[in-house]
Amino acid sequence: MTTLSSTKDTLPNLYDLSLADMERLLADWAQPAYRARQIFRQLYVNLADTPLTMTDLPLTLRERLAAETRLEPLTPEQVQTADNGLTRKALFRLPGDALVESVLMIYPDRATVCVSTQAGCGMGCVFCATGALGLLRNLSSGEIVAQVVWAAREMRRFAAGRQPAPANPPADDAWWTPDDLESDAPSVPQSSSASRLTNIVFMGMGEPFANYDRWWRAVEIIHDPRGLNIGARSMTVSTVGLVPGIRRLATETLPINLAISLHAPDDDLRSAMMPVNRRYPLAALLDATRDYLAATGRRVSFEYVLLQGKNDEPEHAAKLAALLRGEAGPAGLPLHLVHVNLIPWNPVPGMPLGRSERRHVLTFQRILHERGIACTVRVERGVAIAAACGQLAGGVAR
Repeated sequence: MTTLSSTKDTLPNLYDLSLADMERLLADWAQPAYRARQIFRQLYVNLADTPLTMTDLPLTLRERLAAETRLEPLTPEQVQTADNGLTRKALFRLPGDALVESVLMIYPDRATVCVSTQAGCGMGCVFCATGALGLLRNLSSGEIVAQVVWAAREMRRFAAGRQPAPANPPADDAWWTPDDLESDAPSVPQSSSASRLTNIVFMGMGEPFANYDRWWRAVEIIHDPRGLNIGARSMTVSTVGLVPGIRRLATETLPINLAISLHAPDDDLRSAMMPVNRRYPLAALLDATRDYLAATGRRVSFEYVLLQGKNDEPEHAAKLAALLRGEAGPAGLPLHLVHVNLIPWNPVPGMPLGRSERRHVLTFQRILHERGIACTVRVERGVAIAAACGQLAGGVAR
């Protein structure tokens, strides 16, 4: 016998539907196209969480939507806050019991959500808490979109003054000071005038390019100006270096920003840290990056997690500069389109790795600057609440 829940799971999820999909659905129901636009606006502008509250629709249509479609807003199983409530990490339990995380970071002039594209990850990077979980499953486009809707709702509550209680205080062992570093986030803000979600980074759990079709469909839904209306240049996707994905992104019409997880300046070290390098070594990765830059003219960021005594020594910085400049093996990249983002490692319990000391970070940055490589240090938010992707889900799973 078919149960009610299994029947419900087969119904179309409204978050999976683009506006064009919604218009086709409504056409099949003999409804005019403008009804689809009303529903789309209700989902992404009014942030409705059930068709029954879409009061600009006829009652009969609302009831049919409730009966013949699904609308599954993500309800956090846990929310942890830090930085006086300006960093909020949510853990969601998806159908099938998979766990994923999203992190909302509110700055003085913007609000950014870090979104997951897979539950777990199959890339196996040695420093990553998500990689320790293994790949559980891909997320649907609707499950990716729903994380952004959660963040938009959080921002609406924040703007209305209904913030969660103040969060945990900053860690006592903070190793940086704002005057020490040229950073992309020089201080933790104590207040914010941001009133809406402005930026999205696909840097949460999973490898977006390993779930490319669903991820890109989510991008198009999020970008639609009749809905969430997040600009393409306000979105950034991070990849471990899947070359086919980089080449495919170069052909897309929406100018999404690209970040590449590099983390090592040579193949031996990178293969030890990131198994993907055995399939797509640095020469292939830089070749794809060079073609991407030629096709798009858009800057690429190289992410570099600093691990004490493993990849943070002066010789590593010099080798990284030589690699990007074309002085070691592959041809160099146009440096005016290259940016290195140094990331102090967010410690993961049980991993035999260490966070770089401040002096190593400063020396590494100085060496890159001296060799003409633009470089900033990402000041991490939410260290006290295990804000690195996968830490919260991994803890709950254990």
